[in-house]
Amino acid sequence: MRMNFLNDALGRVPEYRAIENAVRQRKTPVAVTGLASIHKANILHTLLSAMSKKALFIAGDEAEATRMLEDLNAMGVTSAFYPLRDFSLRDTEGSSHEYERQRIEALTLLQTGQCTCIVTTIDAALQYVLPPKKLKERTVKLSAGQEISVDEIVRALVRCGYVRADQIDGTGQFARRGGIVDFYSPGGKAPVRVEFWGDEIDTISYFDAETQRRTDQITEVTISPAVEVVPDSMSILAKKLEAHAKTLRGKAAPAAKEVLLREADKLKNGLHIGCMDKYYTFVYETVATLFDYFDTDALLVFSEGSKLKERMRTTLWQWGEDVRGLLAEGVLCRGLDMYTETYEYALKRAEDTASVYMDAFARGSYDTPTKALVNMTVRQLSVWGGSTQLLAEDLTAALHNRHACAVLAGTERAAMNVAADLKAAGLPAGYFESLSAITPGTVAVVAGTLSAGFEYPNAKFTLITHGRMSAGSQPKAKKKDKNSKAVYSLAELTPGDYVVHATHGIGIFEGIHKIDMQGITKDYIKLRYAKNDTLYVPVTQLDLVAKYIGPREDSGVKLHRLGGTEWQKSKARVRAAVKDIAKELIVLYAQRMKQKGFAFPEDNEWQHDFEAHFEYNETDDQLRCINEIKNDMEREVPMDRLLCGDVGFGKTEVALRAAFKCITAGKQCAILVPTTILAWQHYQTVLKRMEGFPVDVELLSRFRTPRQQDEILRKLRRGSIDLIVGTHRLVSKDVQFKDLGLVIIDEEQRFGVQQKERLKDVCKSADILTLSATPIPRTLNMALSGIRDMSVIEEAPHDRHPVQTYVMEYDPGVISDAIKKELRRGGQVYYLHNDVASIERVAAGIRERVPEARIGIGHGKMSEQELSEVWRRLMEHEIDVLVCTTIIETGVDVPNANTLIIDNADRMGLSQLHQLRGRVGRSTRRAYAYFTFTRGKVLSEISQKRLAAIREFTEFGSGFKIAMRDLEIRGAGNILGGEQHGHMESVGYDMYLKLLNEAVAMMKGEAPENPVEECTVDMQVQAHIPESYIDSTALRLDVYRRIADIKTYEDSSDVVDELIDRFGEPPESVYGLIDIALLRNRATQLGITEVKQQANALLLYKDKFDMERVKRLIQGMPNKVMLSAGSRPYISVALGGKAPLTVLEDVLKVLCGDEDAKAPKPATK
Repeated sequence: MRMNFLNDALGRVPEYRAIENAVRQRKTPVAVTGLASIHKANILHTLLSAMSKKALFIAGDEAEATRMLEDLNAMGVTSAFYPLRDFSLRDTEGSSHEYERQRIEALTLLQTGQCTCIVTTIDAALQYVLPPKKLKERTVKLSAGQEISVDEIVRALVRCGYVRADQIDGTGQFARRGGIVDFYSPGGKAPVRVEFWGDEIDTISYFDAETQRRTDQITEVTISPAVEVVPDSMSILAKKLEAHAKTLRGKAAPAAKEVLLREADKLKNGLHIGCMDKYYTFVYETVATLFDYFDTDALLVFSEGSKLKERMRTTLWQWGEDVRGLLAEGVLCRGLDMYTETYEYALKRAEDTASVYMDAFARGSYDTPTKALVNMTVRQLSVWGGSTQLLAEDLTAALHNRHACAVLAGTERAAMNVAADLKAAGLPAGYFESLSAITPGTVAVVAGTLSAGFEYPNAKFTLITHGRMSAGSQPKAKKKDKNSKAVYSLAELTPGDYVVHATHGIGIFEGIHKIDMQGITKDYIKLRYAKNDTLYVPVTQLDLVAKYIGPREDSGVKLHRLGGTEWQKSKARVRAAVKDIAKELIVLYAQRMKQKGFAFPEDNEWQHDFEAHFEYNETDDQLRCINEIKNDMEREVPMDRLLCGDVGFGKTEVALRAAFKCITAGKQCAILVPTTILAWQHYQTVLKRMEGFPVDVELLSRFRTPRQQDEILRKLRRGSIDLIVGTHRLVSKDVQFKDLGLVIIDEEQRFGVQQKERLKDVCKSADILTLSATPIPRTLNMALSGIRDMSVIEEAPHDRHPVQTYVMEYDPGVISDAIKKELRRGGQVYYLHNDVASIERVAAGIRERVPEARIGIGHGKMSEQELSEVWRRLMEHEIDVLVCTTIIETGVDVPNANTLIIDNADRMGLSQLHQLRGRVGRSTRRAYAYFTFTRGKVLSEISQKRLAAIREFTEFGSGFKIAMRDLEIRGAGNILGGEQHGHMESVGYDMYLKLLNEAVAMMKGEAPENPVEECTVDMQVQAHIPESYIDSTALRLDVYRRIADIKTYEDSSDVVDELIDRFGEPPESVYGLIDIALLRNRATQLGITEVKQQANALLLYKDKFDMERVKRLIQGMPNKVMLSAGSRPYISVALGGKAPLTVLEDVLKVLCGDEDAKAPKPATK
């Protein structure tokens, strides 16, 4: 939607016309003063509408850039943001590329003409970047029907820096399977699958990374580079490095030579180096910056010149500091030490191109001579909060001066409502979908929002906008069902992993083996059990096997013995325990339903006002949770809700809205937190958030003197305190409330049992809202639904930057650099060392290397007093580096701490690393995480897996899935209590959930699906997936599991579709697998326990046969059927030269009693 009426309004402002003329006649640079950010956006929008130019807007800082981007997009200028990136100069194990990809995306959009304006900051604009010529060369357009070979495309992808993978998880990867190539471009909205017919592209379509199934077909697609620095040839680059090494002289030369030669060696051997960025100047002959993407006809806008100059000065100074250290270490050397241009370069560009300097205040002098000076008289209006009465008052004043007024009301629905409300208030208002000009003296209400309103007095135009950028400007993150695949599928099994077999218990996975029997090849999965027993599971029964996930990933899990009774016993034990839980929960729930609470009234004007004051966008999850909570409060039954969400996902805001609702209804609200320091932090948050509303907030904790405490208690009894924040002091006997309406418990898992009981007494009829940071598994949530109400926030807030993560060997040099770098930008550092005994030594080491840092120590062996003191000093920035144990997981928020360094990261669980990483990056600044492991130490297999996962985790998110699993198990333990944790360990998480589901269903009186014994089928049919069809073991396992799960004919055709979609036409043996799966399932429903082929007959085993049907079978197949009634009764059917599958199908038809009915046709062609 374009806001064209803005052009009309601005066109009537004489000063604007002066600017436009100056730009048209190239009398630039023009300096314009008196502008706020919103006016800059409007002027740029109108200039671009008037002339077809491309524009580069350079903002003073990231915050202005984001605002500008959102405003321009809302006005209808397609713009993209171009961020600063960090050059990887050290050969680390891995680092994340989010920012680099954002940059390439912006450049590709600009080059292909899909975007007209780039918004950036000065330091980003001056950084070296992929030269425009190279971007053009490397961008490959593919269209359906084009002649090109698969190998050519693969070469093009490698040249663009894509990484080969089995299947695609994230951007910058590609996969090839026969005549199918998948890849995911940095700017693409989804990964793309290209299918070939010989050397011609047959189809191109998007697919979903989660299900790997195609979605929409497209006619053409562009492959754009995935990283900025990719050499055309590794060997040429290696030669350049060797040549350069020979020219080095000076005292740092030996170190630098060593580094260069080592990296040249790696390149020669085709190995990956983590610091390609360092060789930018060797890879590209001519350096380029963002300015090179704009020709002299473009429009350059410099916003707040003095800020830009200052920012560039500090950037270069910091770089100078960094370089000194890097040169001394030999990481950089002469000729490889500059990766950015200077501010003077930008000014020179400003003189050659049509440029506009926009400033808020007039400046004494400019860095370049300006050709014209324009001072605008314009006003910025504050954002409208949502109250119709205030809006009407503002508009009446403007209409009185015959202004043309525009109101931006957010969504279309809101706009219609606002227009109706204003009409009702007697104003000349109407709703318009789009309009090019507004008649003076009227009000036009349109959809959309800007960051602020404004007024042009001399054009008689006023615009008022609703607050907060509409969520429409951000691309919606796709919601992923976290448990969509059974334990993130078997695909993540590697030999040596623990698995659970439904009938045999826990064993070790040893890979897929092909076994030939009587000329028929089949795949089996080999499992090892205790005493080295081996079990071969046919792949057709993969649905009985699941990966073992227990609370501890690497402790010795006990293997079961084949044929032992132990597994059955474990299962029975857990079944009993689960039954008790289910019973307890249901009794609890019934009691709560009987109690009468207070039904809160609907939201009032104040509530809306309070919510409109929230400075961020709510995520959809937040909104959903808020509504669930409010609905509960409005019911008579007392609420007992659990709100889960990761650290920093905005639980507090949700809770405060509930608290405010409680207070406006005239009741008191209590917030209970586990530690003094958290209480203090919450108290501060609440004060800030409730500012301007008549709410009395108090804090009850050790920070208050006994006299103050008595005074507070007296006020609570009288009812003059509306909201109280406190530690467990709140549940002491002497605390009495006048009228308690809502209790909010933060981090409930850290309160003791007695405290919780005491709480239950206090709040018999009050509503309770509990917050927890360990995510609760969704599956568990389902199992307990209707027993405990849960709301889950899974979406991260929009403005969180990804954390730039490095995984590397511990290197004191790198670490002190990282610390200095953070201190230079005025931030703080967490240094995590998880061993109390040597923590003092580590702190001393850091003090020695970074003498200017103020260092604090925090660990669990300190008393709460000492810890509170440490946290307080950290919050008030009296500490620069906090050396601590994992105690920070539960600590307070320190938005200023944006670098996290972890020692021996290989010793921690993934979930822990994930949660710790969530501790930084909580402000709008970029955050860094360094996961280090000890030099030269041989990592255990599990640690290796873990670190690999973390590395992926920065990039793609499969490691993230595992982390989520870990965390979920912790969460499950929290909700269900300690002893359940043990049960979970003995049967594995998935089995546990299955049993829990059954128990809850029984308690609720639903008949569970009876656990039938699965039928096993062993016939001489080609049934396996050949390597030539799917070569990666992980993917093969995954597909086997999909096939084993086939239950109905619909399922089977769905699987066939998916296979054709992902891997091309399946061979016969795969169809054989699918048929067996279908028939096996059918036999299971009939109660047949085994089907096997012996010589020329099929044997069907079943505990007891229905004689009527057997009789019919014998009549239907004369002389072929025999019934043997021994201890294991079975029917034997002679094949008589027919295919075994056809015979089995006929037999099952008769036994089902539907031989006339059309049986599902097997998939075989």
